[in-house]
Amino acid sequence: MFRSAWFRLSLAALVFASPPLPAADSAGYRTPSPALAAIVDTPLPPAAVLSPDRRQLLLLDRPEAPTLAELAQPELRLAGLRINPVTNGPSRSTYFTGLAFKPVDGGNDARVTGLPAGVRIADYEWSRDSRHLALTVVAATGIELWLVDCATARARRLTDPILNAALGEPIVWIDHSTLAIRRVPANRGAPPNASGAPAGPVVQENLGQRAAARTYDGLLANAHDEALFEYYATSELALVSLEGGLTPLPLRGLITVVSPSPDNHYVMTQTLHRPYSYLVPTGRFPVTIAVNDRAGAQVFRVADLPLAEGTFNGVRAGPRSVTWRADAPATLSWVQALPAGRTSADKKPLRDAWYTLAAPFSGKPIQQQQFEFRVQSVQWSDDDLALVTETWSTTGISRLWRVAPGQPGNARTLVYQRKTEDRYGDPGRPVLVRDTRGRVVLQRSPDGSKLYFAGDGASPEGDRPFLDEWDPATRQTRRLWRSAPPAYESFGGFIDATLTRALMTRESPTEPTNFFVRSFAPGTLTPLTTFPNPYPQFADVRQELIQYRRADGVALSGTLYLPPGWTPAKGPLPTLLWAYPREFLEEETASQVKATPERFTRVSPTGPLPFLLAGYAVLNDPAMPIVAKKGQKANDSYVQQLVASAQAAVDELVRRGVADPKRIAISGHSYGAFMTANLLAHTRLFRAGIARSGAYNRTLTPFGFQREQRSLWQAPDVYAAMSPFNFAHQVKDPLLLIHGAADNNPGTFPLQSERFYNALKGHGATTRLVMLPHESHGYRARESVLHMLWEMETWLDTHVKNADMKSKAAE
Repeated sequence: MFRSAWFRLSLAALVFASPPLPAADSAGYRTPSPALAAIVDTPLPPAAVLSPDRRQLLLLDRPEAPTLAELAQPELRLAGLRINPVTNGPSRSTYFTGLAFKPVDGGNDARVTGLPAGVRIADYEWSRDSRHLALTVVAATGIELWLVDCATARARRLTDPILNAALGEPIVWIDHSTLAIRRVPANRGAPPNASGAPAGPVVQENLGQRAAARTYDGLLANAHDEALFEYYATSELALVSLEGGLTPLPLRGLITVVSPSPDNHYVMTQTLHRPYSYLVPTGRFPVTIAVNDRAGAQVFRVADLPLAEGTFNGVRAGPRSVTWRADAPATLSWVQALPAGRTSADKKPLRDAWYTLAAPFSGKPIQQQQFEFRVQSVQWSDDDLALVTETWSTTGISRLWRVAPGQPGNARTLVYQRKTEDRYGDPGRPVLVRDTRGRVVLQRSPDGSKLYFAGDGASPEGDRPFLDEWDPATRQTRRLWRSAPPAYESFGGFIDATLTRALMTRESPTEPTNFFVRSFAPGTLTPLTTFPNPYPQFADVRQELIQYRRADGVALSGTLYLPPGWTPAKGPLPTLLWAYPREFLEEETASQVKATPERFTRVSPTGPLPFLLAGYAVLNDPAMPIVAKKGQKANDSYVQQLVASAQAAVDELVRRGVADPKRIAISGHSYGAFMTANLLAHTRLFRAGIARSGAYNRTLTPFGFQREQRSLWQAPDVYAAMSPFNFAHQVKDPLLLIHGAADNNPGTFPLQSERFYNALKGHGATTRLVMLPHESHGYRARESVLHMLWEMETWLDTHVKNADMKSKAAE
């Protein structure tokens, strides 16, 4: 009876549309207190990228928050894409506003000159010899190609605004002096107009095949959408020389991938084609994968894959992850799912096969190996050595194999097997380097006998990054370096052929991240950058990793921040918890520490830390693990475990004398918003809550969410119990809902907050719904972020800091 009743209640939300919501007030955008507002306008330090030859850092200036006017520019939502029809590129991309070069071996910065005033750099690509840097610059009427001479730090424009970035970055180096571009087709004419009267109904049909797909936004919906998609996404391929000479190639279509072979003789392309889908985005559309010569003539067709609407829990049939073998002139590499029922000699299931095929692509593909799990990556060195990673999400197991590509089918060697959730047992990632052809290959020791692994070094005390040397012959590991308190240091890559020097980042609780050169032999550090602390007002904030346990014995942790000037003598504080639940297969891995006390406090205006300046204590990322119990799935006891974790966090804060138990708020974004709503629906632990861009009714995501792979029809009780929408009548404490009105994240459509607000209001809850115009899942516009902070600060001050404690105590 319980099951069928909840099932009917949840499905009702799929039937009835939400009416328009009246505004609570019309005062326009607001600004929070000056201390919080200042965080929004704080300049960010440049981003830094090491050149392929490892001789210099590229410093990229990051802009301030965009204005709402930028987000309000024209936008088309087609096939999961968001396209600006004026520029023929993405409508919501980030960009850089300036460039500089910093020599790794010392010397003055070289500021790039010649760029236009107010430049907006969308993408950048190093040439293979590191002598040039190609840029895509977003202009008023389109996207231009620019070139920077790295020796002179001088930029010049190579093309008019003809690049087509609707389907991704439109440039790639073919060789050290030639670029391939995807350009807007010449003389394509005006965009198609919508017909006043449709020619007929929109019809979709399925003939008995399973096609379960997760919930996506901005898909194609009719014939006019299809015509617009083809108009803006269709591109022509052309070659551009360093002098700006343009050579058109006979390749036109919905080109998503352009990948040159290491020897520069071939170009692999991937091109979408009809029939399109109204159920899934472009990543599932039919695609032709082909190899062309430099003149554009097709020399080999790898595959023509059909529409794939129903593979959200599996993989697409046919070749996938089609790439070039990095250490060979022109050899294709791909993975393909094996038919169900294939088993190995020891009766284990075989799921993936890995193939290679060398130019001139006339022979039969070579099956290198078969694998029990899904192949995730191949990292190359030579015929005797490549590393292949396979994983299986159901069991959370990952394996790294050593294989010899020159000996297909021969026995392979297991480098390690690990649980993907086990941070403490992570042996690190193979260190990679660019070879003379600009291809990413495995970094080997000068004599070629050893490889290197770098990792986060997670431990109960926090992360301690490391660098290891591994001998494939003996399978022995030697630790070369490990970060140690009081600073946090991380390996960025070797910077010379002797492998005795490396680029590092280094930070501490009071020092922001900067770049250094570490010489391992003498053990010295030489600073490269001196970025100042962007948030000096947080210098006196106290940060502490706290550890505690919930009632069932699961160990938990989080990072506690205390506002400047606070001492225990001043009494408990109003407190904000900011969290995000995560599922785990085992209790042991769920209990592992994620926070690191030696790291610099990064303050995001959209995170919880600004409220330290408003007098709140903040517990950031307190663990909210949802652990699979024996014989069950993790979400079978989601609410119970969530409540237990929250209770443990509150108890620990009160025990420490930090928090006033009557003045604690809970908040989160996305799945953290879902958590917030559930905690207010099932507990009275919190005085108020703030939920941003969440999903509250799981029947609106019926084919899975997060790591939940069961559908609504397979686990109706789980979907019902996890949906705070179903328990809106139990929410007794104030709840602020904030959502981006243009949210396109799968599952978290604005409808989720609108319907939940209506349910809360219908049951008399104290609640407020704020829809931020033009914002997607993350909020970007300066006006939006300032207003969001004002909403949160006002809500917390009203319902937490200055709340009527007598009424709360009476409840």
